[in-house]
Amino acid sequence: MKKILFLFGTRPEAIKLAPLIWLLKDSKYFSVKVGVTAQHRQLLDQVLDFFQIIPDYDLNIMSPNQSLHALTANLIEQITEKILLKEKFDLAIVQGDTSTVMAGALSSFYLKIPLAHVEAGLRSGNMHDPFPEEMNRMVTSRLTQYHFCPTETARQNLISEGITKNIFITGNTVIDALLLGLQKVNSGNHEEFQKYFNNIDFSRKIILVTCHRRESFGEPFKEICESLVQIAKENENEVEIVYPVHLNPNILDNANKYLRRKNIKLITPLDYKNMIWLLNKSYLVLTDSGGVQEEAPSLGKPVLVLRNTTERMEGIEAGTALLVGTAGNKIVHEVNRLLADSNYYRQFANIKNPYGDGTASQQIIDILKKHF
Repeated sequence: MKKILFLFGTRPEAIKLAPLIWLLKDSKYFSVKVGVTAQHRQLLDQVLDFFQIIPDYDLNIMSPNQSLHALTANLIEQITEKILLKEKFDLAIVQGDTSTVMAGALSSFYLKIPLAHVEAGLRSGNMHDPFPEEMNRMVTSRLTQYHFCPTETARQNLISEGITKNIFITGNTVIDALLLGLQKVNSGNHEEFQKYFNNIDFSRKIILVTCHRRESFGEPFKEICESLVQIAKENENEVEIVYPVHLNPNILDNANKYLRRKNIKLITPLDYKNMIWLLNKSYLVLTDSGGVQEEAPSLGKPVLVLRNTTERMEGIEAGTALLVGTAGNKIVHEVNRLLADSNYYRQFANIKNPYGDGTASQQIIDILKKHF
């Protein structure tokens, strides 16, 4: 029986690997171990609890104000010493683009442990945006033996870089997780969610905002806030803007400073179950999150991407999302158009999600059985 190590550290990674972990644990072909670095301690633990995943290794890596240099060095050392050298693994699986992914790939390479990369091949084309995620993906791709791409575009990105072997298009496991999560949410107590969000007026159109990326820090984030205030003023009786604010002081302090309107609700970061419940209740989404760009189309929610570039161009090209950047005028114009023009709204809402149909995890397992 082949022994597989899942290695991840953040909430998005945990969400996207959870359905694959569950299916592989049920497989008679593989023995599964889970190692977490806990780049996002609290947010990660919420997802682990929701999907009932108990790590075999927990590095608890983060410390206050840790630099990327220190984090990366610490990750490589601890992943190697406290996980990879503890037992013999036949395959390591990483997902996405975090520092954990790149450090895990390099540590595995040094020990000649084959690597599988879930959500392989995403590229923005700009090494500094998103930073350092674009670099993390490129390094990881060079060290990977099995590339599980969400789309044909991702596959072509790898081929253009001279990577041609063991590339498989599977769709994105985030859709698997979303559908699994909604099953759990819909089978639960709906009064629990209504009580949790009791300060939000759901008789209005809910605009869900998520914004946390470091390239938005400073003036770009201020522009985003100014646009949200303008939208709230111009649609005072129609919309409620709900923003689960990231705890990073660069975001939290400025959100509290600039976003002071009765119909702008700043709330604490949401765990996964509350997030997907709120996403399902929303009218449209403004986000710089990669996962939300992928999830929202499955629920028929238009997405305005608060970034100047995105490595998820499939949504832009399919028409489920629109890149609006951080410039206030464009954000305000597009939100107001979606609120006022039902035909324009349906152009986004009725398009099939380009990121998959919820079968990515099973496809990955079938590929591993055949090729690994």
